[in-house]
Parts: sequence; structure tokens; C-alpha cells
Amino acid sequence: MNIINVKDVEVREIEGGPLFTGGKVYAQFVLDEECGARKIQMVMVEFAPGSRNRFHTHSSGQILYVTEGKGVVATKDQEYVVTPGMVIFVPPGEEHWHGATKDSSFAHLSMIGQPHETKVVEKQS
Repeated sequence: MNIINVKDVEVREIEGGPLFTGGKVYAQFVLDEECGARKIQMVMVEFAPGSRNRFHTHSSGQILYVTEGKGVVATKDQEYVVTPGMVIFVPPGEEHWHGATKDSSFAHLSMIGQPHETKVVEKQS
């Protein structure tokens, strides 16, 4: 058994790369293979105001649990404003993005089945 306090997990700044745009993004890899989690990955992600990821897909389902601020989750057809306490389920293969609104930071806990592959489907601008 592992008992993990998220406050004790290293915070890593994620450089823009192909997935993120608009500002700084930070991640804490709470559960992953390093701590023995082989079927699920749990990452706390924090977005600065206006930052988000690009349209992408996952090969396994993703659960987002909103912990702070105000964010947007979107598909090709719709955008939803989300706030703390909301849970979002993204089915495998669904094109989507998520991030902070322009006027608020935003944080969520991302849980995704392992192994998985993330594919960016929006061209980098």
C-alpha cells in the first residue's frame, strides 16, 4: 500500500511541446509506474490563466476531477465551463482539449488507464 500526500509530490513545469499552449502548465505525477501503479496513471495538472492543451485523443478513457479555478473542457462540437467538484469522463479516442479560462487558473486531477497513448490532433500554431 502507498499513501501519498499530493503536497509532497514533485511539481514539474511542462514545457509547451506539441500538447500545451497559451501559458505555463505544471504537473505532479501522483501515481505512475515509478510507485508501482501499472494499470492507472494519476496526475495533478495546474494551468495558468489562458493555458490549455491542444485537441488530442487518448487510447484509454480519461477521468478529470476539477480541484481549483475555472476551466474549459471541449470537444470538436461543444465547450463546457467546469469548476471544482465536477468530474469529466472522456471516452477512448474522443478528440478533446482542456485548460484554464482566460481570467482564472485551473487545476484538475487526471486519471487515465495504462498503458495509453496520447495523440495530438491539432496542428501546432
